[in-house]
Amino acid sequence: MSNSNFRWRWGETNPVLANVNSVTVVEIGDLVWLNTTTKKAEPAASSVFGAALDVAQTTLAAKFLGVAMQASPAGSDAPIRVATSGTFQFRKTGADVTLGSILGVDKNASESVLENQTLVPVSTAAKAIGRVAHVHNVEAGTVFVAIQSAVMCGGVTGAVIA
Repeated sequence: MSNSNFRWRWGETNPVLANVNSVTVVEIGDLVWLNTTTKKAEPAASSVFGAALDVAQTTLAAKFLGVAMQASPAGSDAPIRVATSGTFQFRKTGADVTLGSILGVDKNASESVLENQTLVPVSTAAKAIGRVAHVHNVEAGTVFVAIQSAVMCGGVTGAVIA
């Protein structure tokens, strides 16, 4: 559980309790989605990546549950608390962002899975899990993002702010 990172900074988290498979490892701070087949929460890296990042981002965004506020080690099937809203600080790659910019889940270096705790600017709300909420005095390589659960809150909607 070495990547657990309490990423919440401010705002109402509107938490839910989500079931997790006993073979699934979830760390604090992971972006999680709701597997509609198993009805259980899974970290972003467990989603199907497929051939293209934009398809993987769109698929995950449509099932985005929130940010894990509790860890679930291998062997545990106890429910975990998941924040469905609030502002969190995540690692960010890609282009510079401004207040209101939309962000989606990034891919790993080998482009084989989505990252559990890294975001990247995206071009459409359908790929997004949140919007930039703060831009001043932010640590380099990170971003403050107001997440919006698709499962509980309808996801990120509205025009893309360039």
